[in-house]
Amino acid sequence: MQFQIIFTPSAETDLDFFKVSEQRSIVDAIRLYLQIEANVPSKRRKQLTENLIAPWELRIGKYRVFYELENGATVKIVAVGYKEHNDLFIRGERVKL
Repeated sequence: MQFQIIFTPSAETDLDFFKVSEQRSIVDAIRLYLQIEANVPSKRRKQLTENLIAPWELRIGKYRVFYELENGATVKIVAVGYKEHNDLFIRGERVKL
């Protein structure tokens, strides 16, 4: 099943924080890993428990894409950030999980 991918305005702002080359890598990975089987956990896709940001996470190297599923056919990207060690940063600000 193919999913439609949409970005929240907040997620678009998160993405704008990165360099253009990083943005391309992130968007390419979103298309590759979330258009099909976005609702199936894998090495890169993880269903999160008790997360305030979103119920799902996509790992792309140091980058993290947080998303939720809507109507069983849409992936809504909620936030985009990166990790340094055990710390998550969104728009350069450290975020607690």
